[in-house]
Amino acid sequence: MLISLDSVCKTFLDKQVLKNISLSVNDRDRIGLLGINGIGKSTLLNIISGQIEYDEGTISSKQGLRIGYLKQNEALNSSNTLKEEIEDSLKIVFDTRKQIEEITLKMESAEKEEYENLSAEYDRLTNIYNAFDGHNAEVRINTVLNGMGFGAFDRNTKISVLSGGEKMRFAMCKILVQNPELLILDEPTNHLDFEMLGWLEQYLSSYKGAVIVVSHDRYFLDAVFSDVCELENGELIRYKGGYSSFLKQKEERIKVLSREYEKQQRELSELRDYVRRNIAKSSSINSVGSRVKALEKAELLAKPNPKPKDLIISFPFDIESHKTVLECKDMSLTVGKGENTKILFQNLNIEILKGEKVAFVGRNGIGKSSFLKAILKKIAYGGSVKWGGNVKISYFDQELSSLDLNATVIDSVHRKFPSKTEYEIRSMLARFLIEDEDVFKRVKEMSGANRAKIVFCIITFERSNVLVLDEPTNHLDYKAKEALEQALNSYEGTVIAVSHDRYLLNRVPSKIVEMTDEGVVIYNGNYNYYKEHKSKPQAQINSKKIKSDSAVEYDASRKNKAEDRRRRAKLLNLEKEINSLQNEIDELKVLSASEKIVSDYIRLSEILSDIENKQSQLDTLETQWLELS
Repeated sequence: MLISLDSVCKTFLDKQVLKNISLSVNDRDRIGLLGINGIGKSTLLNIISGQIEYDEGTISSKQGLRIGYLKQNEALNSSNTLKEEIEDSLKIVFDTRKQIEEITLKMESAEKEEYENLSAEYDRLTNIYNAFDGHNAEVRINTVLNGMGFGAFDRNTKISVLSGGEKMRFAMCKILVQNPELLILDEPTNHLDFEMLGWLEQYLSSYKGAVIVVSHDRYFLDAVFSDVCELENGELIRYKGGYSSFLKQKEERIKVLSREYEKQQRELSELRDYVRRNIAKSSSINSVGSRVKALEKAELLAKPNPKPKDLIISFPFDIESHKTVLECKDMSLTVGKGENTKILFQNLNIEILKGEKVAFVGRNGIGKSSFLKAILKKIAYGGSVKWGGNVKISYFDQELSSLDLNATVIDSVHRKFPSKTEYEIRSMLARFLIEDEDVFKRVKEMSGANRAKIVFCIITFERSNVLVLDEPTNHLDYKAKEALEQALNSYEGTVIAVSHDRYLLNRVPSKIVEMTDEGVVIYNGNYNYYKEHKSKPQAQINSKKIKSDSAVEYDASRKNKAEDRRRRAKLLNLEKEINSLQNEIDELKVLSASEKIVSDYIRLSEILSDIENKQSQLDTLETQWLELS
């Protein structure tokens, strides 16, 4: 056991953020920590790492436990070079190495008594050096820096010239090279491209210590973690397996808790009713007394937490676009001036059709976001970019730069749509869970997630038939991501997106476009298809091939949409059958508990058998619903 929390509580002002949190972390544990934004995940990590105090409970840990904790906004020394900054994270190793070298020199000319003292100090320092795996310090540094995309960087580069994303990645490098027994990372996958994500997944999977990670990257949680802990309503529940397993287990857990709670409530109601009806009858004194005692001794089950409100997202539009939505011919993009000029891409040819959902992927810095800005005529480009007829576009900018930080939330929306009433705007914001006094806060007071929701609220009002989305899930928690994916899957317009969210890339796009230094590569499928075919030569498609296949792709897109409509219709029918069957089961359960039936053993057996059969049917229908959804 590395660290154990028992009934830990934490309150800020009048709000209890953590309630009786218990968690045991053992060596080699891989724990993913989930929860909606603002629920208290970072607070819990700060308590585990000793950054803040807790109010109640106990925490015990292994003596001398070394914890490495990467916060979301880890500070770096901007005046340092990359070499100085990374070596600073292993200061104890390099300082100890220097001391060992100095003592070794002294021992060569020392007298016997001094030699013995120096030898004892040499042994002490060597133990420290070995404990921190000092012999492999340089290997570790090179491995981590290469894996996180700094292999080609000059180590004398100043920290100050790094971009925001590069600084976040470098801060993670500093934590990883320390090799702590307990590694804690808060949202580590932000700013990583596919190659870096793959490297980090392998690194953490083979890591010798324990790992706790806060992440909303569902693909990452599936790939690395053996346990998922969800923080909800201040309580922590641990589930075995990754994200997909967590979803199934949580659903089943809530069902079981709800059934147990409802069963107890029925039993208690029957006890109270019996006592009320028989309290005055002398012949029933003994049986009434025993039931009163049963009521007094009953350990009441807590009502299962009510399901939190879900985001309600949809993107309606009024007019259909023409068949060809976007056509790019010999497109090129150059950034910078003079010596700093850089060609991001050239000779890009692509055609996007109505109803297609196309995701652009590629390494960081290849020009994906710039491509979106170019097709929207926000920056200059070479070649030809032509939008089709009847196209209406909405744009989600990952920087959320369209928002006025000093405006209130409600004013941000009202300025875009002055004809909308306050009621209409507040109703729409409420669908994104921005309610009550929050609508009157200034945008700069809102979290990144809520700022993203404001932009999605505006996009909903715009009623566009083309959505251009730049990293739309970056700021969102896992529940908001699920809601957005459902909305995009139901959307019958055209989606052009840039994303590193592999879970979304598996569920939404029908086509992946990889941008490389040599040009674009088209994959007619989702992320798993892209991964499977990425290394195959036949995946390379030139612009002529793309264009000649467009009609076939359009027909396939229409077929996919028709199949999706049939699937949704089946889901609705299943939901009706499930609700109807559940009502029948509930009615039979109430009937089986009635006094008349309880005394009729034959009739009771028939009813219980009927309940069992209907429950079996219900389980089958629920399984079908899960498979379809």
